[in-house]
Amino acid sequence: MKISVCIPAYNRASVLSQLLDSILSQSHGNFDVVIAEDGSPERPLIADVAREYERRYPGRIHYYENPVNLGYDGNLRRLVELADGDYVLFMGNDDLMAPNALQTISDVLARHSNVGVVLRAYAAFEGDPSNIVQEFKYFDRELFFPAGAQTIGTVYRRSVVIPGMVLHRKAALAHATCRFDGTLLYQLYLVAELLVTMNAVYLPQVIALYRNGGTPDFGNSEAEKGKFQPKAQTPESSLHFIRGMLEIASFVATERQVPIYEPILKDMANYAYPLLSIQARLSKWQFMRYAKSLSTMGLGRYPLFWIYFLAILVLGAHNMDVIIGTIKKRLGRTPAIGGVYRGEPQ
Repeated sequence: MKISVCIPAYNRASVLSQLLDSILSQSHGNFDVVIAEDGSPERPLIADVAREYERRYPGRIHYYENPVNLGYDGNLRRLVELADGDYVLFMGNDDLMAPNALQTISDVLARHSNVGVVLRAYAAFEGDPSNIVQEFKYFDRELFFPAGAQTIGTVYRRSVVIPGMVLHRKAALAHATCRFDGTLLYQLYLVAELLVTMNAVYLPQVIALYRNGGTPDFGNSEAEKGKFQPKAQTPESSLHFIRGMLEIASFVATERQVPIYEPILKDMANYAYPLLSIQARLSKWQFMRYAKSLSTMGLGRYPLFWIYFLAILVLGAHNMDVIIGTIKKRLGRTPAIGGVYRGEPQ
């Protein structure tokens, strides 16, 4: 079973070699790496790094340059088209792959049939990869999730961050669309579509290391202009992003006749802290207006949304980060809130 590691490359050439080294040191042998550069100012620097690795590892590294800037969503779709593995594994171009990640994924795929999505644990680091500041573990054991609405309700929101995310390539190709370009959420569309008829598995092992502190670099492609602002996370861009999560859920629910919209909305509200805290630097009145906009999307129907909102106002986002981080560390995972479907233990 071959895994194609897919890297959407835009700027950040200085850390690309670290990512490639972390992939090439994997113990699992049946994989290749596909890099699609998306017309960034650092294309020459990225090309120099990628082509040197192509030369050193013939047949293992494949570097491509998009003729035009496709944007985040279009570049993910392009990578799925370029890959030839049974599964694709996405990695942000400034992140790192954890040791033995590919073998761990290969083993779990061999244990289960008709797997469309592998949901994984990941960790965030600052500076040096040994400086892990937080782990994102949703459950404390390996779990199997049979195809259907309940599984989509669990996996959907937990697939926003792409490092280490695994999808069945041919199934993803079959559902290719540009409909949601400019949302930065093409992966969520694929997750929802695939899990209507395919299974998911959750791995508690850390598969990828996410680099904290990176500057957002969206809003450059035609699909993203006016929706996102390069080098900034504005309230408007956050609202567009969250609205996109709900629009995709609504589309798949209607088109595939699966009751996923309300469970996804409830899950987003029950875990709304990061949706709120990302704009906690605003003035009090601006933050209140931002929260009101989120509330009108439906999140305000759930009490926890307002508890997070008030906690940020009273305690501040920094103190809340410490409290939530402490809870997760003591539990060894993210708390299960609101009757989250946990699949079937393995």
